[in-house]
Amino acid sequence: MTPRLWAAVAFAVLVVALVVASVALVPWVAPPAPRSDQLAALRDLPADRVARGRALRSDLRPITYGSLALGLLIALGLGLTPLGAAIVTLVGRPFGGHWAARAALGGLAVVLAGELLAVPLAAWRHTILVRYGLSTQSWGGWAVDVAKGFAVGAVIGAVALLGFYGITRLTPRWWWAWGAAGAAALVVVLSFVVPVLVEPVFNRFTPMPAGQLRDDLMALAARDGVPVRDVLVADASRRTSAVNAYVSGLGPTRRIVVYDTLLREAPPAEVESVVAHELGHAKDGDVLTGTVLAALGAAAAVCGLYLLGAWVPLLRRAGVASIADPRAIALLVAVVTVAGLVAGPLQSLVSRRVEARADAHALRLTQDAVVFEAMERRLALVNLADVDPNPVEQFMFGSHPSTVERIAAARAYARGER
Repeated sequence: MTPRLWAAVAFAVLVVALVVASVALVPWVAPPAPRSDQLAALRDLPADRVARGRALRSDLRPITYGSLALGLLIALGLGLTPLGAAIVTLVGRPFGGHWAARAALGGLAVVLAGELLAVPLAAWRHTILVRYGLSTQSWGGWAVDVAKGFAVGAVIGAVALLGFYGITRLTPRWWWAWGAAGAAALVVVLSFVVPVLVEPVFNRFTPMPAGQLRDDLMALAARDGVPVRDVLVADASRRTSAVNAYVSGLGPTRRIVVYDTLLREAPPAEVESVVAHELGHAKDGDVLTGTVLAALGAAAAVCGLYLLGAWVPLLRRAGVASIADPRAIALLVAVVTVAGLVAGPLQSLVSRRVEARADAHALRLTQDAVVFEAMERRLALVNLADVDPNPVEQFMFGSHPSTVERIAAARAYARGER
């Protein structure tokens, strides 16, 4: 068989493997929380805080849709015209047009163009969060975080692009196979590296002082059969008033992380309830599931890009002869952007199912639906969540069940219905 036929077979196999893994690992079947309980929960929440959460969502809505539209417009404008190729060529010219300079610096320039054009929307969002009291950052701190985010993305992107285009040069006919393996490996490596190297770029983590709460959290993890290395406190208060906690890392890097804002706002029992939810993700291997699905998806995407490279009209629009040419970076970004928009609602659905399972785990682990409901109320009210969002927006963007769904699920559990 020709390399292209092998690539088509590999793409089909990877897509089937992705579907099978999704069916096997994602909890697709979940009984819906009774709507009557949702409406009762909505009535029990403070009307003024509910209205404030909805007002925040309304104020952020133009930014959300504007960012999506702008990102798509920039990606298509650079990727489906010769402009993107021209930028890469220009950036690589001082280095003699070397492929590595085009791949790393050209890719940086293409992404930077989009990032800079999106800065006004990000700044607008920051002003709204400050006005509602959710952001505690000064403009200086906000700008530093924006710069850090771009720097981290630039490093990861440069490594990926150098690897990708290095492989295309070493094996022009079979780069899709090595590229697929490399993309999957990069996803796995990042799952281990991000908690250790990237998270400290944005937050400082200090061990939780010895005391009753730390002992209780470690005992909770031990009772759940989830080994954790430590309990850390993140200094989230220097950028936000929102409360949260999470379990980070895999294997030897796993640790419980609690926002200092949560310790300030919530009693210990509610902190334990939040951590019980996060331990559910570790217990059910949700990080590993996400890594497996992302690795399969990344490998399939590389094979798909190879096959897409045979579409001559697309290459002509981008002003390149081959998708393996670094000058095609903008075209790659355009393809990834469109694919991300299409896959977004499905990713949100998967996330909501996984989060609902973690909620159920927390209820079983703590056996305290009253505290769970109190915790959900506090999370929603402090974080100014839209407690009962528009169904269409929840379908598109909702990464968690809504607050009223989660409270309704807790009440159903208390009645023995779950």
